[in-house]
Amino acid sequence: GLAPEANKLVSSLKTMPMLHDEAYAQETKLNNFHEFPDNTLVLPASKQKKRIFYTILELSPLLDSSNMTPEDWAKIAKKLEEHYEKYDGFVILHGTDTMAYTASALSFMCENLGKTVVLTGSQVPIYELQNDGRANLLGALLFAGQFVIPEVCLYFYNKLYRGNRVTKVDAGSFNAFSSPNLPPLANAEVDITINWETVWRPNTKKKFRVHTNMNRNVGLLRIFPGITAAAVKAFLQPPIEGIVLETYGSGNAPNKREDLLEELKKATERKVVILNCTQCLRGSVTTVYATGQ
Repeated sequence: GLAPEANKLVSSLKTMPMLHDEAYAQETKLNNFHEFPDNTLVLPASKQKKRIFYTILELSPLLDSSNMTPEDWAKIAKKLEEHYEKYDGFVILHGTDTMAYTASALSFMCENLGKTVVLTGSQVPIYELQNDGRANLLGALLFAGQFVIPEVCLYFYNKLYRGNRVTKVDAGSFNAFSSPNLPPLANAEVDITINWETVWRPNTKKKFRVHTNMNRNVGLLRIFPGITAAAVKAFLQPPIEGIVLETYGSGNAPNKREDLLEELKKATERKVVILNCTQCLRGSVTTVYATGQ
């Protein structure tokens, strides 16, 4: 099956004219300049006669995104912090299966972010003849290199999303991601259109920092018809310290199931934090219905 392959990306990108202008690199002896590290590539000139230079930093070992853990989020965050002052923006290449998780996690791990951070990937490997990787990488580079959107974002299929508002919705389409409760921050069609009124604007000039101390004793508990109290009890046992309770509709759960309510009550008495979240893609939690109170 498909698996990540180390030390292949740079050599492949150098053969793709839309992602690297080799003639310009040779003409200017790009890699002889001390300010440009090894593995630095350059995009063709834009209509405004500007170029974006980008350097590839490959983490080791490369992972299928299904194997990502919070420790890997911390590794990425620390790399952002290490190189923060050297670059104008950052693109993180990531497998699609857990890319939304990483984007959301990084958005909360990065404090005082003043530069554009864009996660992207592809449904089909960039080395294949028919793929979405080249367009996604190019779009991500254009946003990170041309605009100051000081958020952790996710770019896919011509749309730039807020990183903590996006989810993967399709396993077999290039249009694989959606942000059901917030419009895209930007669209890259014939022209690039940015919804500046939606973009988060920083309100501080404090130094950028990352938070990597995360609690692993949290989980997702999804309510479904017929769920047993025994299953809920087992899930809530120590060392669990917090759960996201995925409920029906606008935050509703069975209020005639005293056995379930009793287990949830016991958990709160042990100081377990319980956050109510709807299972629906759109909408939010309210207390309109008795079962949601």
